Amino acid sequence: MTLNKSLFLILILLASVGIMAQETISEPATNTLLDWAKPKEYTIAGIEVECSEYTDKNIIRLLSGLNYDDKIHIPGDDISEAIKNLWKQGLFEDVQIYLVKTIGDKAFLKIVVIEKPKLSGFSFRGKVKKNDADEIRGKIRLVKEKVVTDYTLGYVKNIVRDFYVNKGFYNAKVDITTEVDKKAKTPHVIVYIQVTKGKKVRIKNLNIYGNSVVADWKLRRKMSDSKPFRLYTFWNSGKYLEDNLEKDLPTIITKYNSKGYRDARIVKDTVYFVKKNRVNIDITIEEGRKFYFGNIKWYGNSKYRSGQLDTILNIKKGEVFDQSHLDQKLFMNPNGYDISSLYMDDGYLFFNVTPQEVNVHNDTIDIDIHMYEGKQATINKVTVLGNTKTNDHVIYREIRTKPGQLFRRSDIIRTQRELSQLGYFDPEKLGVTPTPNPADGTVDIEYKVEEKPSDQIELSGGWGGGRVVGTLGLSFNNFSMRNIFKPESWSPLPTGDGQKFSIRAQTNGVYYQSYNISFTEPWLGGKRPNSLSVSGYFSMFNNTGEKKYTKDSEGNKILNPYRSTMQITGMSIGYGKRLKKPDDYFSLYTELSYNYYELHQYPYFILTNGYANDINGRINLSRNSIDSPIFPKNGSNISLLGQFTPPYSLFNGKDYQNATLAEKYKFIEYQKYKLTIEWFTQLTNKKAGEGKEARNLVLRTKIGYGILGWYNRKVGVSPFERYYMGGSGLSGYQNFVAREIIALRGYTDNSLSSTNGDPVCARYTMELRYPISLNPQATIFVLGFAEAGNTWAKYKDINPFQVKRSAGFGLRVFLPMFGLLGLDYGWGFDNIPGNTGSGNGKGQFHFTLGAQLGEL
Repeated sequence: MTLNKSLFLILILLASVGIMAQETISEPATNTLLDWAKPKEYTIAGIEVECSEYTDKNIIRLLSGLNYDDKIHIPGDDISEAIKNLWKQGLFEDVQIYLVKTIGDKAFLKIVVIEKPKLSGFSFRGKVKKNDADEIRGKIRLVKEKVVTDYTLGYVKNIVRDFYVNKGFYNAKVDITTEVDKKAKTPHVIVYIQVTKGKKVRIKNLNIYGNSVVADWKLRRKMSDSKPFRLYTFWNSGKYLEDNLEKDLPTIITKYNSKGYRDARIVKDTVYFVKKNRVNIDITIEEGRKFYFGNIKWYGNSKYRSGQLDTILNIKKGEVFDQSHLDQKLFMNPNGYDISSLYMDDGYLFFNVTPQEVNVHNDTIDIDIHMYEGKQATINKVTVLGNTKTNDHVIYREIRTKPGQLFRRSDIIRTQRELSQLGYFDPEKLGVTPTPNPADGTVDIEYKVEEKPSDQIELSGGWGGGRVVGTLGLSFNNFSMRNIFKPESWSPLPTGDGQKFSIRAQTNGVYYQSYNISFTEPWLGGKRPNSLSVSGYFSMFNNTGEKKYTKDSEGNKILNPYRSTMQITGMSIGYGKRLKKPDDYFSLYTELSYNYYELHQYPYFILTNGYANDINGRINLSRNSIDSPIFPKNGSNISLLGQFTPPYSLFNGKDYQNATLAEKYKFIEYQKYKLTIEWFTQLTNKKAGEGKEARNLVLRTKIGYGILGWYNRKVGVSPFERYYMGGSGLSGYQNFVAREIIALRGYTDNSLSSTNGDPVCARYTMELRYPISLNPQATIFVLGFAEAGNTWAKYKDINPFQVKRSAGFGLRVFLPMFGLLGLDYGWGFDNIPGNTGSGNGKGQFHFTLGAQLGEL
């Protein structure tokens, strides 16, 4: 056997460790034979690399791990390791290492690699929609110059098929082919993704066998993602997915468990095709027997008596056994208090409770509840992560968990609510991580926040007075006044201190103009949540569009006699305080305002010419416990407001019975009261999967009453501050402080009130809301509404149940830069005397940008 052949066989064996490589001898070496039993050490004297001209040979040497002057053994593992190093890069179709020759103890090697082709591009074949193609591109992450491997092609095939299977195309087929790119100078291929979707596979029938306690339709309703396809339930696609069925089957057992059938089980589930694109699902259930709670005993409790724990647990002997109900009462009850909350709200962070079934006799289950109370935990460190714009002190002042205090779970929950209410952070991403330190009885608490855009550029549009009203406003909700003179803080404006600054202009041309500027400091002095607000505003209403001045026949400048206008100039200063009693959801806000009205032939008020002064103070006692400002799911908002002017007529000695209107209303007097009560109730309790949003139905109910009173019957009801009801509650004029516009969708603007407004108002609203997206960049929800309301010109005619009714549906989109966008369509059910275009079942569109639907 020649030396060349011996070396060839030796290197073949070296490469036999699962690596596809070829080692040959291309040039004669010395005639020294290698002893297979005694590997010899060589020094690498040369490493030649053979590859494409576009590949760096030095990189190949580096990747192999072989270097000049390295000591290697032949035979040995060094060559095998070098081959492994090159293969694991995933860049080569073939790797070969040649032993060219040996001279004494010097070895000369040659590395030959064939590169795998790279991607020139890819395209879809078959009926692939553009939107689907765009979404698939984002999932498969194929980019030019990516090395194309078998793994890559298999990965793409699986991703594309899963994409269509998840759309209901269970029989979708995907074929991947490649074609050499002849235009490329180096090995490149074009990948073609052939998609044959076929027809969607839908569920024809869902058959349930073995059930006698729970009706078929109740069990089918629990399987929310595996419902049979029916034309009359168009919102349900009925598509069949294995993952959905696997997720839905346990809900059947949960339903049985809640009724006491703790041993219920699914004996068999079968899926079979009845048509090419239809499947039936058969589910066979074994219900078992019904169980009841027996005796419940407590062990290990010293802080609270067993009787106290029984009261909170509130499970009586003989009640239907429900493990989930027991767990809620012990650990986390969404509708009330639980045992865990009792202890953890008193510092017992290390508390643990374990229920055990100790005796099952006939249909009764006795339970022992073993408790480990531990010792009370004290808060050690509190940290916040993720605030990139908001200053630390703005966050820490809202945090209820302070170092040195006892740990309380309710304080953590309240902190999350307060941080969400700020409006600076994504409420879906708020997180808290308590880290207990059992050795010293302390706990570190870390809050994680994610900033979201909170400032707004308001480009609003509404309809008022038969004309389009446009609004341009800038609202900075996390402003920093103290940094306004620091150039380095402008990016683009100084932010981070939680102050609010807004400037706004609104107009529809010469007929209406309004300007407003306001500033709010929510923590005056920085130590307590006492707010200070200041604002100034100017509004002008021109009914005819005429200029203020004209010229007479002699050319002299005079006031335009054809001009019909009202101008309002005002300012206000307010002070708010968070109260501690009855609880700290209460707040008290007081405000002092001055409004100056100047009217010239303005026919919409009793006072058509002259001027009026409105100096008023308002007191607003409110309780706000809603959990989120944009899409609340739980909580309530209650407000009682009183607004008062001085009772001038009681002490100025003026004869109001014979006074002119201008004299009568020179200084306006009134007393005004409003009560609003609003509830949010989450009706469903779907849990979100990882990385997904929890979308639940929410019921919003609201009632509101308003009354405008007088001090002196001879003066009567003020011509200003009256209620006007109907439409979107906007009428285009958001800064119209002379009147209060209340929404009632389904009717035209202001159609339910007298021409000059009414002193009494009532409104009732109910909305069923469902979120489409809870992304803070674009919060979207749909709603259906039913509401009723009315206004009354005389106090003796007040009847809170004599109302105008309407119903409809709508859409809300909240964009951080633009605020709330609303579109509603409502039908007014009742007749409006003298107005044939509204009510009587006729529908109305209500489109608003950045609008609120009236304060009531």
